Amino acid sequence: MATVVARVLIGLPPIYYMMYPNRKGERPMTSDRRIKSTRREFLETTLTVPAAYLLASSVRSALGLATADVLAAPQQVLPATPACPDPDDVTVAQTEGPFFKPRSPQRTSLMDPGVTGTKIVIAGFVLTRTCRPVPRALVDFWHADDRGQYDNTGFRLRGHQFTDEAGRYYLETIVPGLYTGRTRHYHVKVQAANQPILTTQLYFPGESRNDSDGIFNRRLLLAVREAPTGKVGTYNFVLDQR
Repeated sequence: MATVVARVLIGLPPIYYMMYPNRKGERPMTSDRRIKSTRREFLETTLTVPAAYLLASSVRSALGLATADVLAAPQQVLPATPACPDPDDVTVAQTEGPFFKPRSPQRTSLMDPGVTGTKIVIAGFVLTRTCRPVPRALVDFWHADDRGQYDNTGFRLRGHQFTDEAGRYYLETIVPGLYTGRTRHYHVKVQAANQPILTTQLYFPGESRNDSDGIFNRRLLLAVREAPTGKVGTYNFVLDQR
């Protein structure tokens, strides 16, 4: 109980599945089921670079923006306010697949040394059915490299982040490669604090394999446009909550 009270008093973020995953049904953690953090986990959770700086830096790098344009970068990717979805237009859930790994690093760029491929910034809002932005929602991405291979030993092209106060997320990464049986796609988990987890995938428009991929759903298409140094893809996740 003291640990929960301390978190509230000093403004610590809620515990999400990513920190202490519960694989049975992916139910959200509640206060009586939370595991005590080690000192290292405590520091990793609280002593993070401000989200606005991380998000802007990722967008600036991927779009080739100068330092002076950092503050303008989010506005170049997303509208000031999101387009409100139809109340029934909740983001479709899809299979997790065999390559998910919990405890990915918290970051907004997956561009580790040696990562090759077409650069892309993926950005959007996390919203409720009533168009309310969801701040501090966890958004976890993982995907194949440009050869269609997943890193199953480390965390290459894997990472999670939290939306900012406007419910926005931004990710700098690459366009994933193709592999047998699948079209080009990203895997994503989205979770508001203490709420159920949405597991889904995102797809590219115009891919020849979209029609032959039995998992593909056009409701999960990114809106993709060209950028000076790669591409920009946008998608708004709509969670089944008011």
